[in-house]
Formats: sequence, C-alpha cells, structure tokens
Amino acid sequence: MKKLVEAFPNHLREALNIGRAANLVKPDRKISNIVISGLGGSGIGGKIVSQLVADKLSVPIVCTNDYVLPEFVSNETLVIISSYSGDTEETVAALHEAVVKGAEIACVTSGGKIGAYAKENGLNVIFIPGGNPPRSMFGYSSVQLFFVLKAYEFIDNYFEKEIENSIQLIESEISGIRAESKKIAEQIVTRIPILYSEALYEGVAIRWRQQVNENSKMLCWHHVFPEMNHNELVGWTGGDNRVAVVILRNNDDHKRSQIRMELCKKLMGEKCNTIIEAWSKGSTRIERSMYLIHLGDWLSIDLAELRNEDAVAIPAIVFLKNELSKV
Repeated sequence: MKKLVEAFPNHLREALNIGRAANLVKPDRKISNIVISGLGGSGIGGKIVSQLVADKLSVPIVCTNDYVLPEFVSNETLVIISSYSGDTEETVAALHEAVVKGAEIACVTSGGKIGAYAKENGLNVIFIPGGNPPRSMFGYSSVQLFFVLKAYEFIDNYFEKEIENSIQLIESEISGIRAESKKIAEQIVTRIPILYSEALYEGVAIRWRQQVNENSKMLCWHHVFPEMNHNELVGWTGGDNRVAVVILRNNDDHKRSQIRMELCKKLMGEKCNTIIEAWSKGSTRIERSMYLIHLGDWLSIDLAELRNEDAVAIPAIVFLKNELSKV
C-alpha cells in the first residue's frame, strides 16, 4: 500500500492519458440529470468530483452508494457506473436498474461483470488498470469521471491542466506532506480521530475517514461546517481527551465557515487537548483537494505503521463478502 500511495502522482498522469484516449460517444438525447453510482474506494471519486464540478453543471448531479437508484432516473438521466473491480454487487444491481429505466449509461471499471456487460452492449466505458485495492486506485477512477462529463459536454477540458498542476504541486511539496502526515499520526494514533471540513470539501473528509478506517484499522468519523454547528457541536458537551480533532482547511472555505471554525476550536479546546489543522495548498479546488487527499492517504499509512497494522488487509470486509456469497 505504501508503494501505491507513493505512486499517486504517476497514477494521475496515467489516468490523464487513459482519459484522453477514451472513445466515448455522446448520444443524441436530452440529459436532464446525472447520477454517479459507486461504493467505497470507487464511490468516493463520485462524491469528490461531483462537488468539484457542481458549480459548472447546468443539470443536477447526485451520488448513490446503494443497490438502488433514485426514483427520478429515466431515459433523460446519465448514470455513471463506477466500480473498480466491476463486480461490486450493489453497483451491478444499480447498473441493471439503470438499464431497466432506459438511462444513458457510462462505466468506469477495470473489468468484471460490469466491464463485460458494457462491452457486450456497446455502452460507453473507460477501462482502468486492475489488480489493486480499489481505494489505492482513486487517481485512476476519479480522473475518468471528469472525462465522462467532458464527453457528454457538461464540462470542458479545464480539469486536465488543473490535474497536471496538482501533480506538480504534490511532487514539489512531498517532503512537507510526509513530515506533516507523520506529525499528525503521532498526535492521534492513540485517539479516535474526528475530521471536520467545510461543506464543499466533504468528499475529501470522507476520503480521509475511509482511508483511516481501511488502512489504519481505526474508527473515525467526520462532519462538516456549517451543518455541525446545528447538531454535533452540542455533543461536545461530553467531549474528552479520548478523541482528537483534525480540521481540513482551505483558503477558499466560506468566510462565515472560517469564523465558525475559529470559534469552535475554542469550544472544543475546553474538552479536548488535541486540535490539529491541516491546510491545503494549491490555487484551484482540484489542486487543493488532490493535495489534501494525498496528505490523508499518507496519514493512514503512518498510522498503520505506528499501530503495526497491515494497510492492505481488510479481513472484516472479506468475511462479510464471503458470508453474503452464501445467501
């Protein structure tokens, strides 16, 4: 897993090449809404990309992490099926429902049942390299979602340059990223991490949580500003030093949310002595997101090493899938 995290900038480079070479055909039909269906390491790309492009789309975009699709899905819906393995049972079910509903379908996968179905039925599909844990292939799968949206003319190619800039940013800042991830890991390794971000970066916070869960084998939760000010903040009445707060911060966070963060740091600090801020770098939201994602990935590796955990192994998920296969 450590080698896969190290290779993230190269994954982004290769993903750009794959997307540029993809042969996707835009249908002659009206598309009124977009649904991205995927789970886990495949689904998080949908959440992050949907937030990054929301202000550029002329139609609504939603993400689903379930067996079923929203009731509104119709022949005017673009359903993007994202499954790294191509065999995720929930996403396979969503694909079949999209077919029944007559939706326009595009797939991002390495193969499996979804890849085979896409090829057999002439669906738009982008194939990415297989054989690795889905969560380690975020760079490949997320970039292809941009290319799918571009193929359907919902966005232009602005993202290509921003991803190239993200690669350069990460490579130029890697020593600082590594030092910060190790420092944060040492501060939170014996605690339960609580992650906070501004709402527009929730996908990034979820990515951090998922990586800490899977790679570090730790419980963790996340929430966002300003919503947490209307519920979870009151729960801090019962806060204590068993938890550690990590706030993901960005220079473009809403001004009022930044004020809220500063005020909440004071309230949380009365109950908890570990409050950490992780600031992004970059001049665009794509760059800032990719920077923080890479920092969070390294944090999960450093935590795994401090805890003597195998970052690749996911025995609980393997057990669950084996038991489900018997039903």
